[in-house]
Amino acid sequence: MKVQVTRQAPTEVAVDVLILPLTEGTPAPADVNEALGGLCAQVVGADFKGELGETTLLYTGGRLPARKVLLLGLGKAAKVTNRSLRRAAGIGARAARSSGARSIAFAQPRTVEMKAATAARFVTEGALHGLFRLPDWKSEKKERPEVEVVHILGGDEVAEGVEHGRTVAEGVNLARTLAWTPGNHMTATRLAERAAEMCRQNGIEVEVYDKKGCEELGLGLLLAVNQGSREEPRFIVMRYKGGGGKGPWLGLVGKGLTFDSGGISIKPTEGMWNMKMDMGGAAAVIGAMQAIARLKLKADVLAVIPSTDNMPDGGSYRPGDVVVGLSGKTVEIRSTDAEGRLILADGLAYAASQGCQKIITASTLTGAVNIALGPIRFGLVANDDAWEEEVYQAGEAAGERGWKLPHDEEYYDLIKSPIADMINGTKNRAAGTVAGGLFLMRHVGDTPCVHMDIAALAWKNSGDKYEDEGATGAGTRTFVEAARRFAEGGR
Repeated sequence: MKVQVTRQAPTEVAVDVLILPLTEGTPAPADVNEALGGLCAQVVGADFKGELGETTLLYTGGRLPARKVLLLGLGKAAKVTNRSLRRAAGIGARAARSSGARSIAFAQPRTVEMKAATAARFVTEGALHGLFRLPDWKSEKKERPEVEVVHILGGDEVAEGVEHGRTVAEGVNLARTLAWTPGNHMTATRLAERAAEMCRQNGIEVEVYDKKGCEELGLGLLLAVNQGSREEPRFIVMRYKGGGGKGPWLGLVGKGLTFDSGGISIKPTEGMWNMKMDMGGAAAVIGAMQAIARLKLKADVLAVIPSTDNMPDGGSYRPGDVVVGLSGKTVEIRSTDAEGRLILADGLAYAASQGCQKIITASTLTGAVNIALGPIRFGLVANDDAWEEEVYQAGEAAGERGWKLPHDEEYYDLIKSPIADMINGTKNRAAGTVAGGLFLMRHVGDTPCVHMDIAALAWKNSGDKYEDEGATGAGTRTFVEAARRFAEGGR
């Protein structure tokens, strides 16, 4: 799909659908309304209110080069945010596609307190997110209408924003594809191949460690989780040297659990199919690294993905076992279904050992985060207040919303073990997301680290006007924005 900046006015652009983003109580552009003989004025305020995501399609009857005009509601002007603008743009693009459009154009939103480049960025992101179709494996393929080109109306003032939005959206959609792919098609080996392929295409150095390599590195926690699997683990290390390769380094770590049965602590059958997307954190890292490289950010970024599946078998690790990770810390296994924090801990310990100045990690870590925050915000758990605030602000700027959870020293009591340095579960159900995040902090030493628990946001169980059912790419945008700020001196 092509995305391009087009300098023509709304009354000049020849497309299937011209999209006019309008806030509540705002009339359509006077030139468009005049060309249509006052039709917009008749509709706006009557059939069309401008509420967020509201759409009304008008036929131009040859009075404009555009065949149709789509009025797109942005909601109240004072409440328009980068996130709501992105969502509205996705809804508008999908509505245009449903009408059979192959080419669409977005006019610049008016009465919105946002720089033109910023608005263009989030309109572009939203359009490409909404129009993206997740892959399927159906034997019979039905032809469906597809938008081939998206025009963003404007000039030099919007070009940078459009390019940024397109690059980030492509990274998010890559993450969505990887996470949505069935577990038998996305083993740890295949995930490593996809990561390496992306790296080769974008000038990123990559190393992939097989099982023997993991043993040589001392990744005891990753190997423990892998014990019950017929698939070998992979440990993926990507190095983007946008700052010259001499540091300081930002570390990104993602959980690459390609399927989670729960192991010996097996999950209920209902909903287990969703566990193919338990590698949403790893997918976000891969998508973010693609975007970081294509944006040519002047930062050195080390990305780490520990990957395996978690299966029950006679050789599986068991509740009650004690295993030791790369950090040297020992862990008493209380639940084999708390495996994500185990493999992440080895990834984090590796990133810290490589000299990363700051680290961000993302994973579908706990069901508890959905109870705490619902499918609205991801949870943030950290060992450093200042770095946590930076990552939180990066998420806000990227149009992803997190929420800072506490990390008081007393919470570490929840993961104390009588026979090892810590347990991998909790002694009861209290503060499950905090306990899981603080478990990770025990493996990075003094390195500032923030964990994003995206478990409630990484997939949607049903589609809506904005996006289809499936993986969402949550966390990708925050990774990219945090790296951008790191490159610009937020170190």
